[in-house]
Amino acid sequence: MSSDTSYTDRITQRRAGIGKFAKQQPEVMKAFRELNRVGGETRALEAKTKELISLSIAVAVHCDDCIGFHAQACLNAGATSEEIADALGVAIVMGGGPSLMYASHAMEAVEEFCRSAEV
Repeated sequence: MSSDTSYTDRITQRRAGIGKFAKQQPEVMKAFRELNRVGGETRALEAKTKELISLSIAVAVHCDDCIGFHAQACLNAGATSEEIADALGVAIVMGGGPSLMYASHAMEAVEEFCRSAEV
């Protein structure tokens, strides 16, 4: 995938790929969806905090597609750009220079999703 592909397009492409995988491995995807559901339930942490953690992990492990999904989810959960930037600071502390590079990707994704929400 081209590095100039928008995060909106990345998410669309990844969902299509995941859909194809799900047809081949429905039980794996069923289990993954259940894990996602249970892990996302509000307990001691609310959805926004869990998404900020997820975005930070995506940055620390250098998963650009994960960054797209979780940047969008952070915004949908009500996270502000300032909260996202603060969480990304933690990812950089934990992951060093490579995480700084991916944190900049995350901020690009946030800016893109904020622009598209304004339209």
